[in-house]
Amino acid sequence: MSNDIEEKGLTPTEINDLINLIKKIHGFDFSGYSKASLKRRLARIMQLKRLEYYDLKHLLINDAEFFQHFLEEVTVNVTEMFRDPLFYKAINSEVLPYLTTFQQIKIWSAGCSSGEEVYSMAILLQEAGLRKKSFIYGTDINTEVLKEAKKGIYSLRKIKSYAENYQYTGLPGTITDHFTILYDAATIHTELKQNTLFSVHNLISDNDFNEFQMISCRNVFIYFESHLQEKILDLFYHSLCPLGFLCLGSKEAIRSDAFKKRFKTINSKENIYQKIGT
Repeated sequence: MSNDIEEKGLTPTEINDLINLIKKIHGFDFSGYSKASLKRRLARIMQLKRLEYYDLKHLLINDAEFFQHFLEEVTVNVTEMFRDPLFYKAINSEVLPYLTTFQQIKIWSAGCSSGEEVYSMAILLQEAGLRKKSFIYGTDINTEVLKEAKKGIYSLRKIKSYAENYQYTGLPGTITDHFTILYDAATIHTELKQNTLFSVHNLISDNDFNEFQMISCRNVFIYFESHLQEKILDLFYHSLCPLGFLCLGSKEAIRSDAFKKRFKTINSKENIYQKIGT
């Protein structure tokens, strides 16, 4: 079976019809997603499930369980603890010293997937002595990965694979110091789960819901067209307190001239910005 969706008969018009159908029935708007990325993911779903266009359309309309699987495939959940360690080193040295001046620190991890980035941030805050006055909100569009995030239980194999990332951050000890190990599973320590909240949030359609001192959103923008990136940047801008930090990581940056004027660059390699204005 070919990977080419055009050979499958999935035309641009049919893709747009699917986008409109999903928005109408399920309330998810994929119109601003990168067309190239969306095409690849649709092709993968159709190939794996051996579906033609009308089969896919029928399942999206009538099968809620299939739609959940569809959402998991399209919204891509690739994450790991302390991914890109230099990002965390930059947060530790250039952001946390400033955050210590706040009486309370509220952090939003947008597109948090299965929670590894939230717990990485919790460990970073704990080692800096800021955990007790911090609260981390982890949000994602995908309810299934949020269930995993709330549990904070990961395979021991995964945790061991994150050990090198942890070491490169320069934090003391080892990553397993922050987990309770039982057989082949590792559970994040209870104190690191405290002051965290995981909930569903759609960056495209939902509004701001708090005022944050820091927002972290990595490997999300690359799946959106530029106009949608600007819409989300506007959401982040209005969600940050004056002089709050927006942390995008090395793979993404603020490219809009209008938004470059609204943020000061703190770290150009890790794309860490500080809000200008109120």
